[in-house]
Amino acid sequence: MLDIFTILNQIDSVMYYPILIIVMVIAGLYFTIKTKGVQIRLFGESIRILLEPPSDGSNVSSLQAMLVSTASRVGTGNIIGVSTAICLGGPGACFWMWIMCIIGASSAFIESTLAQIYKRKGADGQAFGGPAYYIEEALHKHKLAILFCICLISTYGLGFNLLCSYNLQSTFIDYAFYDPTITPLIVGALLALFTAYCLFGGGKRIVKMTSTIVPFMGVSYVIICLIVILMNLFYIPSMFMLIFQNAFDFQSIAGGVAGSCMIYGIKRGLYSNEAGVGSAPNASASAMVSHPAKQGLAQTLSVYIDTLLLCTATALMCLSTGVARNAAVSGAPYVQNAIFSVFGPIGPIFITVAMVLFASTTLIGNLYYVDNALIFLNNKKKPSKRFMNIFYVLCSIVIFVGAIIPMDTAWAMADITMGAMTLINLPVCVMLSKVAIDCLRDYEKQKKSGQDPIFKASSIGLNEAEIDFWK
Repeated sequence: MLDIFTILNQIDSVMYYPILIIVMVIAGLYFTIKTKGVQIRLFGESIRILLEPPSDGSNVSSLQAMLVSTASRVGTGNIIGVSTAICLGGPGACFWMWIMCIIGASSAFIESTLAQIYKRKGADGQAFGGPAYYIEEALHKHKLAILFCICLISTYGLGFNLLCSYNLQSTFIDYAFYDPTITPLIVGALLALFTAYCLFGGGKRIVKMTSTIVPFMGVSYVIICLIVILMNLFYIPSMFMLIFQNAFDFQSIAGGVAGSCMIYGIKRGLYSNEAGVGSAPNASASAMVSHPAKQGLAQTLSVYIDTLLLCTATALMCLSTGVARNAAVSGAPYVQNAIFSVFGPIGPIFITVAMVLFASTTLIGNLYYVDNALIFLNNKKKPSKRFMNIFYVLCSIVIFVGAIIPMDTAWAMADITMGAMTLINLPVCVMLSKVAIDCLRDYEKQKKSGQDPIFKASSIGLNEAEIDFWK
């Protein structure tokens, strides 16, 4: 009789190959062709847009909204996810991460532009929205919007938080005090209590402090990775040769597709940058910009920062050192062994501190996305305090459980719930792509005439009566 772990892994394998890989590649290539490679062609413009202030100082700027989504993307997946992909799939996983990042950035543009076009205005005048709103407003598919919200709650309240908790406790495996029967329980309990404390309003200072420290830690992490890579400069040419040889070893890939570098690269790349998943649009909708395409362009940068910068830093650091990579060290140990080879005992401690900070903000950030979905399910109103208190207790229990479940189960749960979101969001984005593409053309037309683009819904044939903004 099959146990639950085997069933989850089988669902995970089928979902990503062949279903999700086909949907992601076709959608990404379709958006890239239709937008004439907007994610590459307008890269310089996307950087310029981030420097623009909001029209009103009290509103969320394009940069702030991008940073919110980047903060959610940047987390334990940039370290543990990359390590797992390389150890279980092979060095070629890096190449497929890069490819899917570039293709996926076009999906990020489309979904965030749509979120801006169909965003709603709250009682306080602030904007909010996301996939559930453009599914309901543009497609008039209320039940599908509800299903998406359920998938989002399952992903960010369950799958990702289970995995984040597991990833954090796994960073302690190489320490002498680690006891496989006791340590995960202690780490899980402390992390659950910390999250509960923050969720119930007592952790505002902690959240503010970590949100300030995490960007600094992210920059520090990249610098540390660069130092390790430079200390192993002699091995860099052979490292890149290894990546490309493994990436194009199609005989090996065909022999075991589900466990190949291609599938692991796609899975872990998607987990890390979330392009096309439908999470970032929830943050993108909050930005006050003069044209929806501006926020779409800003979000392509977020995908690049996550994958091309942070994930690549982890991959090249580990591979340049030449430390052993196999299933036994998959996850935190592989990264800690790599950094230990240059910095000694201080290296693994740095990774542990980085993981604690990344995990803390990721857990809280994930649940902010969940709040948005719960509001939609509750007829656009915030649920009662009693309901939210019960929900927060359940979320804290999930985090505790995540620290004590097997690695395969944690990854499978996160992959499955994230995959379900993507399988709803990307087809919807394809169906609504004409709106986003017309919006991009309107933006470029105004730019060519020397204007600072200002969007009106009627300019691309939308009914202004059905839209809260852009009239």
